[in-house]
Amino acid sequence: MNHEDTAGGPPEDDEPHPVLRAVALGTARLLPDLDRPQAWLLTLDHTPQSYVDLADPTHLEFEYTRRIGHLVDALAPAGQPLDALHLGGGALTLPRYLAATRPGSRQRVVEADGPLVDLVAEHLPWPAGIEVAVGDARDALAAAEPAAADLVVADVFHGSRTPAHLTSVEFVALAAAALRPGGCYAANLADGPPLAFAAAQAATLRAVFPHTCLVAEPAVLRGRRYGNILLVGSTAPLPGDGLARRLAGDPFPARLTDGAALDALVGAARPVHDADAVDSPTPPDGAFSVG
Repeated sequence: MNHEDTAGGPPEDDEPHPVLRAVALGTARLLPDLDRPQAWLLTLDHTPQSYVDLADPTHLEFEYTRRIGHLVDALAPAGQPLDALHLGGGALTLPRYLAATRPGSRQRVVEADGPLVDLVAEHLPWPAGIEVAVGDARDALAAAEPAAADLVVADVFHGSRTPAHLTSVEFVALAAAALRPGGCYAANLADGPPLAFAAAQAATLRAVFPHTCLVAEPAVLRGRRYGNILLVGSTAPLPGDGLARRLAGDPFPARLTDGAALDALVGAARPVHDADAVDSPTPPDGAFSVG
């Protein structure tokens, strides 16, 4: 099942109305942001999944999406198109951002929830150049053309947890095979104290990529709270200085951790393989949910 260049959108009305629909993985809601006339929040079982501003796709509301946006901005000269594979679609916030900031980029999105894709296509149409397919992220990687992508982004949550089969060395190796030499892999995960899952995932990434870094808010890195963690890997040196400057300028600044600091975070953690992979930790009550 593929969707490309859809038409349509929210019904024209003086006041946008919430949309509620049962989808494959739960109950989806599209909630209008009354402060931004064409902006919508997508939730799944009350967990925020995406925020999209149809009038300004460069507006990235969630902190973790801004961090991936900063990475995208730092990877290549401004405006240069990229070939990107997005694992996990939601409302396609990052593909829309890439289409707006790097016109001509070729993008493929793989989303496991077909009815959710239909909902987004109906109410939040995406621009030309973005192909959306329904399927499993790992299956899509295994079938991907080798060495064809500049960027692979993994942002897959079933509810509020990353599935185990997307956390192993074998999975990351599939992502590496899909990348061109020097291409970049980025994975959005979530963890809390004592950061055992994050440490194991960083070790897993370093088993595949010679250049890696981890990005998170200082409070998350210090083990004070649960939150999003971005892991980045490449066969080429990462744009660390440029990315760190962008991260520091955010309303909620994040810290880039690499080198010896990443060694210390990983500690004795071992890479995860398929045989011992587990879902990411269950978040504490209220960590991500909205009413």
